[in-house]
Amino acid sequence: MDAIKQNTGAAADGRKRAMGLLARATAAELQAGWLAIEPKPEVHPVRGPETGLVMVRGRIGGGGDPFNLGEATVSRATVRLGSGEIGHGQLLGNDRERARLAAVFDALHQRHEYAQVVEQLIDAVEHRIAAEDRKQAEETAATRVDFFTMVRGDN
Repeated sequence: MDAIKQNTGAAADGRKRAMGLLARATAAELQAGWLAIEPKPEVHPVRGPETGLVMVRGRIGGGGDPFNLGEATVSRATVRLGSGEIGHGQLLGNDRERARLAAVFDALHQRHEYAQVVEQLIDAVEHRIAAEDRKQAEETAATRVDFFTMVRGDN
């Protein structure tokens, strides 16, 4: 029983990672991934794609009382493959087609025959994000100012 729980936990962590990266994928990355899939699976919409608002909550000092910070625009979609797998896509912004494609790739990620193509897409997105983060860190480091204290006199 513990082995089943561990496998389920590992699968859930993998899906969570995949969904997080699919939400950050660009439209071009998702389109390129979709074009790489042959044969195309049968995809049926279950919900959406739709765009709405969610309330973003904050906490004073990170641990204080919660307060409503503001609203954020989100898009979401749910699809079902012809073989029965359900996929969900959720992302910030109002790009419904990106949400739909993210849901399709979430569903495809659950099928063994498509897992490699989806993993390649996810890895490409992860590498792009890491490169962007490195570039931003380098640009930030270039503006860093080091202050030091000089000791005066009596040495």
